[in-house]
Amino acid sequence: MLRELLLPLVKYFSPFNIFKYLTFRSAYAAVTALALVLLFGPRVIEKLRVLKFGQSVRTEGPQSHLAKTGTPTMGGILIIASVVISVILWQDVRNPLTWISLFGLVGFCCVGMADDLLKIKKRNSDGLSPGKKLFFQFLVSGIVAILLYYQGGQSMTKLYLPFIKQHVVDLGVLWIPLAMVYVTTWSNAVNITDGLDGLASGLMIMAIIAFSILTYVSGRADWAQYLNIPYIKGAGELTIFNLALLGACTGFLWFNAHPAEVFMGDAGSLSLGGILGILSLIVKKEILLLLIGGVFVMEIGSVMLQVGYFKLSKGKRLFRMAPIHHHFELAGQKETKVVVRFWILGGIFALLALSTLKIQ
Repeated sequence: MLRELLLPLVKYFSPFNIFKYLTFRSAYAAVTALALVLLFGPRVIEKLRVLKFGQSVRTEGPQSHLAKTGTPTMGGILIIASVVISVILWQDVRNPLTWISLFGLVGFCCVGMADDLLKIKKRNSDGLSPGKKLFFQFLVSGIVAILLYYQGGQSMTKLYLPFIKQHVVDLGVLWIPLAMVYVTTWSNAVNITDGLDGLASGLMIMAIIAFSILTYVSGRADWAQYLNIPYIKGAGELTIFNLALLGACTGFLWFNAHPAEVFMGDAGSLSLGGILGILSLIVKKEILLLLIGGVFVMEIGSVMLQVGYFKLSKGKRLFRMAPIHHHFELAGQKETKVVVRFWILGGIFALLALSTLKIQ
């Protein structure tokens, strides 16, 4: 919005010319989102506390987590609101990809808020039933997939693999239902990971840094040609979106680090996971996201393995507890050590993913 408002005034005040540069607007999108979270964070946390929007902790989990009962939750709305404000201020308002991404982010946030509110209002409730939650997740991801399909055309339905220059298959119209499943799965993967102080927000920072680079190079024809990756028209503007998200997650981590003053709740985790899936669809890095978000894959994979092994072995457990971060806690590792080690893994996965760009 600032770009459209101030660029026409360049003839009167030449420094406004800086608003045409993507790098400038991206940097200040990050600063804006970070400042908004740090400024309003204490007020939002206090309001959540007054409203008694406290976290319920399962008794079957690690006993050390019982002390977290009552910690304000649903703080993810702070992340989402900051990103929305920052992106609207600094983006090129004519770019459809940023609007589609914002819709997906807010849509998943609404699903998560409904789930959080049910858990808070009905203390013994698990929130939305699994069926209802999946329905609304598929609804949001379906709308996003359809919008991207008609926006990107045939280029959107192509599937690429790391190390391979050309697409391996064109999924055609089947891309839409597959994209729905993919985005919904990532939404749930981050939701499952959000079980320790600062874990999900820290890992999101690693993943978003990687995606900031990917959207920037994918949106520049010269860089895309040099790296032998698909050129996505308009993807560069998503760098603004990504850096706003980076700033917001960094600011949230200030309050979410151990001992957490606030939890993001499903309002944050479902939307953050969903946006990872959406970004990967846009820049055609669906397979590479499995590496970028390697820790999220480990987390949701451990749950699937635990459930499958439990059923096949008639009651035995593969891990002490799933998701796998709880397994390490029950093995005697402190929460902070588990979180930092998972952050390190997240950074390694992000670096490995970026290293594949030139190996085409």
